[in-house]
Amino acid sequence: MGIKSFQGKRAEPEKPPKEPMCVKDFMATNLITFSKEQTVYDVMGLLMKHKISGGCVVNERNELLGVISEGDCVKHISDSQYYNLPLEDNKVEKRMTCKVETIDAEMNVLDAAKLFIENRIRRFPIVKEGKLVGQLSQSDVLRAALSLTGQNYRS
Repeated sequence: MGIKSFQGKRAEPEKPPKEPMCVKDFMATNLITFSKEQTVYDVMGLLMKHKISGGCVVNERNELLGVISEGDCVKHISDSQYYNLPLEDNKVEKRMTCKVETIDAEMNVLDAAKLFIENRIRRFPIVKEGKLVGQLSQSDVLRAALSLTGQNYRS
């Protein structure tokens, strides 16, 4: 005759609760920003000094006006050479990208990764109540993905 177990059904092991991976947890908040009155030449120097590929253009109230990138600066260099114009004269407001797509700080960072691919851009500004509060770059998404050790990417 066999021995019966009176322990009952085994409980499922508890899974740790999934924490949402929000953009606000990975975005940069200490930003190098530019004004529309600065020269593109000044911007090039700051991009090189801080080893960044672009940044947000804001007004004195920290409201987002646009984005200026290395690509915008390279276009300025090319146009200056082609039209034989001085490199130092052009202002940021003539070269910046004005139609800027922003994302919400509460968005899942992995959803933001899909937007990077769809929009073919390198950074998303985060605006709250009309003010620039941060920026998410593709490298921030990589950092978020590396923090997923032992988990899967589904949220």
